[in-house]
Amino acid sequence: MKAVVCTEGELSVREVKTPEPGPGQVLIKVLRTGICGSDLHAKKDATEVNALLLESGYATAILPNQEVILGHELLGEVVSYGPKTRGRWAAGTTVTALPVLQTEVGMHMTGFDSHAAGGYAEYTLVEEALTFPVPDGVSHDKAAFTEPLTVARHAVRRSRIGKKRPAVVIGCGPIGLAVILMLKAAGVTKVIASDLSPGRRKLASQCGADVVVDPKVQSPWDTLTLKSPVNSTPELLAFALEMTKAVRRIPMLSIEKIFFGADRLGQTPSGPVVFECAGVPGIIDHVIANAPLRTLVTVVGMCTEVDRFRPAVALSKEIDLRFVFGYDPAEFSQTLGMIASGKVDPSPLHTATVGLDGVAQAFNDLSDPERHAKILIDPFQ
Repeated sequence: MKAVVCTEGELSVREVKTPEPGPGQVLIKVLRTGICGSDLHAKKDATEVNALLLESGYATAILPNQEVILGHELLGEVVSYGPKTRGRWAAGTTVTALPVLQTEVGMHMTGFDSHAAGGYAEYTLVEEALTFPVPDGVSHDKAAFTEPLTVARHAVRRSRIGKKRPAVVIGCGPIGLAVILMLKAAGVTKVIASDLSPGRRKLASQCGADVVVDPKVQSPWDTLTLKSPVNSTPELLAFALEMTKAVRRIPMLSIEKIFFGADRLGQTPSGPVVFECAGVPGIIDHVIANAPLRTLVTVVGMCTEVDRFRPAVALSKEIDLRFVFGYDPAEFSQTLGMIASGKVDPSPLHTATVGLDGVAQAFNDLSDPERHAKILIDPFQ
């Protein structure tokens, strides 16, 4: 079969052996594979990616001198089954799958490991237990977005944002745009998006952002209109003072019951939920410095460099920091259902499709935010 092989920071189309499904595995013919920002990182600096994964307890990550087939945003059709499978779907069934493969040497992240070839190829392997059939009528191009949209779905779920709490999305690359889609699908009434790129700001509007700003011209924080007193520490202290005065006017009321009860019901003052999707040094510190008090910052963007922020500022403003990565099978299944039902439409993110021969150029093209958001690969194009 043909595949795009990454080694020593170079991509080349080669003839390689078609994989054979092992225990619990399914061989699929690849219909689409998305090019992810993490793929760009892996090509550019496999050593750095390897070091990061090793610190997470992953023992067999990509190395520059290895020959690795990238691609973890998978869509394909069933070809054959390995041993110890149930043969759940007929040959030709369109499926998508979590990019995880188990072999005799352990668990592997598909597309980041020489033991688990990814979807930049005509055929690849998936785990039957982590595979989901695509409902009838869903186009290949839309179904191929299941994996990256699930990343966004996981981020939104982990943030526990309520419908009335405003969201601020910093960075409108593919993941930021996916987060906007998922926020609107969750019913969040006000989503503010910020990006330096005019092209990405346009896509943010198409994905449903209610307010889109160029941070060079307008601060996203200036677009917030918060009812609760979280714009400054004196304002919050004044609110606490007035609340205490009001409670003490009624002798039978307990300060503890009022304040703690409001906290349990989620009625205490809070700032917005920020989704940091830029993944560049300095952004977290910028958010902490500028966001209102009691803001929840959900870090989605993957910054691979050493970064710094001032804990004392975060402490004084009671900023919550939450880091998210990946998703679980239930979220994956749910996201596929949301795409199938039309509740989420990833079409604005899809800016091009290339064959295997066009992958190397696609990596170069993705460096220009004005031209592309997400490029899909059709190995048989």
